[in-house]
Amino acid sequence: MSHTTIDQLDEKILNLIAADARKPFLEVARLCNVSGAAIHQRIQRLFKIGVLKGSQFVLSPSKIGYDTCAFVGIYLKEPSDFDRVMAGLREIPEVVECHVTTGGYDIFVKLYARNNAHMMEIIKNKLRPLGLQRTDSIISFQEAFTRQMPIPALNAEDE
Repeated sequence: MSHTTIDQLDEKILNLIAADARKPFLEVARLCNVSGAAIHQRIQRLFKIGVLKGSQFVLSPSKIGYDTCAFVGIYLKEPSDFDRVMAGLREIPEVVECHVTTGGYDIFVKLYARNNAHMMEIIKNKLRPLGLQRTDSIISFQEAFTRQMPIPALNAEDE
């Protein structure tokens, strides 16, 4: 894997905006002792080189009616079905994450449903028609925590 080189100013900026994505650029600039224009240019560069992927508001699924969170391991009938299945998964709005994995599953997805009955409908009416061999589902009772990746310190040695 290739890693992108970031300097100490980039590291400080990333730590500040990862802690609070709504922090104004001028406040980030003040905390970094540089101009607002410099922060704007740095953030644009971090987007361009792929370090930053975007910013978004994070919805609370349960507050908008999605009380069931599940992880579904998917087994494909045929490896050649991969692209078709991935395209189908992209069309299912309840699927919020999709990972290609090693181990027993070919694909592992995270989805939200209004309740267990809705989850069964998603599996029966949206996942099964994709032509899967089978699925394994795990329901999450509670998200214990979620966080951003830590920004690696510049003086840390590669392990």
